[in-house]
Amino acid sequence: MVDRILIERILTDIRSHVQDLTDASDITLESYRTEKRTRRFVERTLHILIEACIDVAQHIITDEKLREPESYRDTFAILAENGILRPGDLESFENMASFRNLLVHYYESVDDEIVYGIFKQNLSDFDLFVVVYNLLCKF
Repeated sequence: MVDRILIERILTDIRSHVQDLTDASDITLESYRTEKRTRRFVERTLHILIEACIDVAQHIITDEKLREPESYRDTFAILAENGILRPGDLESFENMASFRNLLVHYYESVDDEIVYGIFKQNLSDFDLFVVVYNLLCKF
């Protein structure tokens, strides 16, 4: 059984980290590129957010006794296969998992414009994940 208190804590953390990034709207592409602390803040916060979504997804998979994922991308595919994520939202979450792998394993070659673009344009994906989980809990 999913530990709802743990999941609620993770979802609260997701909301908080999204707000931290939203509050940092004064970060420009130039400051992201040139300021080490700014770069670390954005990249690490995005990494933490993605890991949190993966953790929640894996809790759902375990609780619902769904098939075991073959990768982080597959974690979200399983949720879509079982009607937990809408098929139209799947690509965003699969991309999120792939981006996590880039940040963790290929951090030295991550394109600044891609990271900055995700920071500026894709934070709503994390909000969507929180909404999906909250809807799931109502059933």
